[in-house]
Amino acid sequence: MKSSIRIFLFFAGIVWSAVSGVDAQVNVTQEHNNLSRDGLYIDAAFTPAAAAGLTRDLNFDGTISGNVYAQPLYIEGGPSGPMIIAVTESNNVYALNATTGTVIWQRNLGPPVTSGLPCGNINPLGITGTPVVDLGSRSLFFDTLVDGTTKKHFIYSLNVDTGATNSGWPVDVNATATYNGISFTSLVQNERGALALVNGRVYVSYSGHAGDCGTYRGWVVGVDIANPSNVMAWATTAIGGGIWGHGGVASDGTNMYVITGNTFNTGGNWMGGEAIIRLQAGPTWTGQPTDYWAPTNWFSLDNSDTDVGGVSATIIDVPGATPSQLVLALGKDSNAYLLNRNNLGGIALPVTQANVGGINRGTSAVAYRTSQGTYFAFHNDVNTIRAYRITSTNPPTIAFAWSMSQSGRGSPWVTTTDGTNNFIVWVAGVAGDQRLHGYDGDTGAVVYAGGGANELMTGTRQWNTGMVARGRVYFGADNKVYAFRLPAGTPTPTPTATATATATPTATATATATAIATATSTPTATATATATSTPTSTPTATATATATATVPPSPTPTSTPAPTPTAPKAQNATNVKVTSFTARWHNVAGATGYRLDVATDPAFVNYVPGYQNLDVGNVTSRNVTGLAPNTNYYYRLRAYNGNGASPSSNVINVKTKAH
Repeated sequence: MKSSIRIFLFFAGIVWSAVSGVDAQVNVTQEHNNLSRDGLYIDAAFTPAAAAGLTRDLNFDGTISGNVYAQPLYIEGGPSGPMIIAVTESNNVYALNATTGTVIWQRNLGPPVTSGLPCGNINPLGITGTPVVDLGSRSLFFDTLVDGTTKKHFIYSLNVDTGATNSGWPVDVNATATYNGISFTSLVQNERGALALVNGRVYVSYSGHAGDCGTYRGWVVGVDIANPSNVMAWATTAIGGGIWGHGGVASDGTNMYVITGNTFNTGGNWMGGEAIIRLQAGPTWTGQPTDYWAPTNWFSLDNSDTDVGGVSATIIDVPGATPSQLVLALGKDSNAYLLNRNNLGGIALPVTQANVGGINRGTSAVAYRTSQGTYFAFHNDVNTIRAYRITSTNPPTIAFAWSMSQSGRGSPWVTTTDGTNNFIVWVAGVAGDQRLHGYDGDTGAVVYAGGGANELMTGTRQWNTGMVARGRVYFGADNKVYAFRLPAGTPTPTPTATATATATPTATATATATAIATATSTPTATATATATSTPTSTPTATATATATATVPPSPTPTSTPAPTPTAPKAQNATNVKVTSFTARWHNVAGATGYRLDVATDPAFVNYVPGYQNLDVGNVTSRNVTGLAPNTNYYYRLRAYNGNGASPSSNVINVKTKAH
């Protein structure tokens, strides 16, 4: 490769300063908000009418030093109040006051690399990938390249509240990472992708430098955050195979997924490149076809430098599809590939693929589910943001949804007011018009056109993405973090997920008062819809819609959808152990699946990572793992089908056993 939750509305109109981190905590701890890398943010303030009036907060300072390729993070619960975490290529790490943008603390981790690399296009080169935060230990993790006699990658852990280096860190990657006799060499490796934290281990992915020089490989290094001397690694056997995408490592809450690029000098023998790789904890890799996929023309893609791994992996669940648990790859060959993430299949045809236009590289995609279907969206190299719908069929297919011309090469993100309604796909025109843009998630209609003179950013870097917290958008650029706010002024406290388990956390949509155009036809029918909303002071918009459909001469009638299911009845937990229990509930007639919430409080403010709106499928029990001993937990369920989701069930309290 050349270069490359449901929402709880606690108190209407509550002011920012009155919200404590304990009572209404919302944290953005990682790239694209969730381990799935779906880029979904649930915030009740982001109605289309409010989003259309987004403006930059000119009172937010946000001054930092250095070039920025990483997404900012948002962390609450510390002694200095809510803060923005930003990192730069000058090896600077900042904690900024989330309201004023002034510095709370700042660290420099040593000189970045400015010369002596065999090739590359980032200079200076220091911290590139988006960090990750472990809220339990209040620890921030990131990778930095430090100059010296030997240029070295170090994986750091800092106290997120003070900036102090945690005991046992940093980890010298040169000294600790090996795989099958291959040693990690920092000089030829770059760390572009976001870090992931899964079940107590932090995972860091590596590629090469722009220009494909040297004997770099695709690496994933895993470090036990409780014992940083415990380091494990996986690497491509062949030279090359870098992991280039902005999202880095994705996860379903158990396994890790990365996508590799082109390899060299293989002689036609596949050795880890042009592939989706599923890694188990460690990371470890079985080498079995269930744990990798490469297209049948992988060798041709190698020779033409048209990587399958142009975009980082995105975890997507599509209720009703067979298979329904999928992983998405978007390649430089202009194709989208969907794979069964539970059995990737080896060198074989994918579950489905489609030409989605344009070269796709370096970015992250997004995934979301509205009342009209499950979508993925991305920004390609030809100044277009595009969205496609995944059909709930056997097998699923990829259908075009909408496309909009938009200058820049940023990674999109998505907002929704409640996980069901008002989906807006956002993207920044990085290295283009340098403005934010918002599009209706179903139709692509412009919601926010970039604002005026005050909303222009400078120094935005390719492939970067923004994030959302408490009614604001934050975006990192060279020497500056920008903050944008909605015209309502006071953001609504709305927790969003900080981890994703086995399903995409977007909720199955329920019907709303907004008019939606639909077409009944066989699966070969295509429909397009446009809607215009009238801004009002309430979250409900008046809408009109038109649709056109191309239908075969003898369409198959579509059955009347089942009514929204009733709320399930949760039962007492069984198999209660030190770190796990089995949640149970009664079956609901007409339900096609259930969503599980597990929290440490009965108000469901503090979710257990991976157990917020978790789609568990059409079952009546689920083993909940990774818990603390002798601790009270609370769980509840919602049933769903193709017509919507039920209210929440009763709440069950269970206490894990002591050691």
